[in-house]
Amino acid sequence: MDEKKSLRPEWAPEGAGNAFASRVMGGVEGGHDGMEKREPKSSPSSRPVPRRRRLTVDDYVEGVLGGNRTILAQAITLVESNSTAHMEIAQEVLKKLLPHTGKSIRVGITGVPGAGKSTLIEALGTMLCEKGHRVAVLAVDPSSSVTRGSILGDKTRMETLSREKNAFIRPSPSGGTLGGVTRKSRETMLVCEAAGFDIILVETVGVGQSEITVRSMVDFFLLVLITGAGDDLQGIKKGIMELADAILINKADGDNKMKANAARAEYNNLLHYLQPATEGWTTKAYTASAVMGDGIEEIWRVIEEFHKVTTESGVMAHRRQSQTLDWVYAMVEEHLRTRFFNDPNVGKLRPLVEQNIINGTMSATQAVHELLRAFKE
Repeated sequence: MDEKKSLRPEWAPEGAGNAFASRVMGGVEGGHDGMEKREPKSSPSSRPVPRRRRLTVDDYVEGVLGGNRTILAQAITLVESNSTAHMEIAQEVLKKLLPHTGKSIRVGITGVPGAGKSTLIEALGTMLCEKGHRVAVLAVDPSSSVTRGSILGDKTRMETLSREKNAFIRPSPSGGTLGGVTRKSRETMLVCEAAGFDIILVETVGVGQSEITVRSMVDFFLLVLITGAGDDLQGIKKGIMELADAILINKADGDNKMKANAARAEYNNLLHYLQPATEGWTTKAYTASAVMGDGIEEIWRVIEEFHKVTTESGVMAHRRQSQTLDWVYAMVEEHLRTRFFNDPNVGKLRPLVEQNIINGTMSATQAVHELLRAFKE
């Protein structure tokens, strides 16, 4: 037998003879597949991958103003970044984009879970694109309070709208912030306006008092409700109705159409006792079926009429000025909060203060004074 094919392993007992069946088989000649051995050639995967060129401030500005969707997405990512270096570049980009902003109609859309907000936005956005408008949708997904993760599935839910060339959908994680509106949502809106989108639709998570955050960044605020879910009681309790410029009863189709019309009449009666959200404008309730497309044209005509009335009266300009000032002070509060918790003196004192509070040896007011004293030092 060929010696090459009958090599014994080193653990073979002496004198085992042919009774020991283990053998070490020699390898095949050539490559692993038995073919003639060849020198390996360089493959695309083995070549060094060129690094993507880092965009400059001017690259971002020119790309956004030129309608480059890839650079637009990168600019929004830059704006949303919490990196100090990115924030500095983002502010330079925004400074150059500011003269090209402010020309859109900003619409906030909120409502209870299951009210069909995404379906409504898709129907409205698709209709607007067909009319020649350019629509940007800022869809904020709720983030997990445990993992801080988000599904970001709005493009999947808005499949038809996502195929429109005049539409841009940007899902963003809420990060657990109030109303599901990210800290950078306002800057994102400005970037989209600079890119030429004349309609900005902001979809919120729609939970609790948080709609105030959205109200402070849009022109028109639309509250989407459905019948039979206790929406009337919840709406009055949370004060959401006082923020709305219009109430839309969605899913008004089939057997539910009669209930939706009855709900609209009830809401219109209730609205008589509430102060309008916008000076010079009367808030009313409407019905629609986002699935069937009914009522979509009507609600858009309402938004257009609102924009015309408030622009001519000067209310729109005053609202945006107030929103900008509110934005400034909100960012001041955020920066102070960040500086406070990142302060090394506060960091050293916190464990002791927290333990004293838990043990009941220090009141909450005393704890605040101690932490602020450490922060000032």
